[in-house]
Amino acid sequence: MKKPSPWIKLSAAVAFCVLLACTQVPVTGRSSLQLVSNSQLASMSVQQYDQTLKESKLATDKAQTAMVRKVGMRIANAAENFLSESGRADLTGSFNWEFNLIEDNEKANAWVLPGGKAAVYTGILKYTQDETGLAVVLGHEVGHAIANHGNERMSQGLLTQLGGMALSVAVAKQPAETQNLFMSAYGIGANVGLLLPYSRLHESEADRIGLVLMAKAGYDPRAAVPFWQRMAQSGGGQRPPELLSTHPAPGTRVTDIQRHLPEALQYYQGR
Repeated sequence: MKKPSPWIKLSAAVAFCVLLACTQVPVTGRSSLQLVSNSQLASMSVQQYDQTLKESKLATDKAQTAMVRKVGMRIANAAENFLSESGRADLTGSFNWEFNLIEDNEKANAWVLPGGKAAVYTGILKYTQDETGLAVVLGHEVGHAIANHGNERMSQGLLTQLGGMALSVAVAKQPAETQNLFMSAYGIGANVGLLLPYSRLHESEADRIGLVLMAKAGYDPRAAVPFWQRMAQSGGGQRPPELLSTHPAPGTRVTDIQRHLPEALQYYQGR
């Protein structure tokens, strides 16, 4: 009987590690590959966040900034409460929430890095219109964060590009490649705040999670439908806002949101 080749042994070892590294996404329950520790990613994101703030102009409108921070913290608290109630209190310790409003009326966007560092661009406010509309956006982005979508994407990158190398080893041996993986996984491009695409699966999950989070935070999740309709109509046949650049087709998104509204409304009506 032939002995298994080293390649087969290695493949089996990698498969076993991948199996151990799978975790469940909040709300949806989907299994997700998580090869990287949240503490490692949070450390990397703080450096990137500080650089982004240095290279950007923070908004001077105190009322708008206060609104972003108020809505952001309500969504963040709802997220931590949801995780605790779902038996995932272990995830809450990795977040140190911070919300800043960046002055850029041409950029209709927002994002949240691992560890809870978030940015909203003033260009999105004409679409959100009020606190509830902003809660749709921040619920969606915090949804990406608590689902660890970036971690999953970086884990896939480590697996395919660096052969499943542990992050700590990759940083030491291939720092440039690791930094590129991080920037791609969390949508940080050459231009400050330029987000690279999440997959449609991740976008749909973030929509569903975001509905639950905004409902738990006291915002009516039904506001998500008109918000995404406004965003879809804003392009006028031209290049869509960055927040929509790779998202599901508007009709599909609205249909999916309407399908998940009853789930979210249970949290809203119970308040």
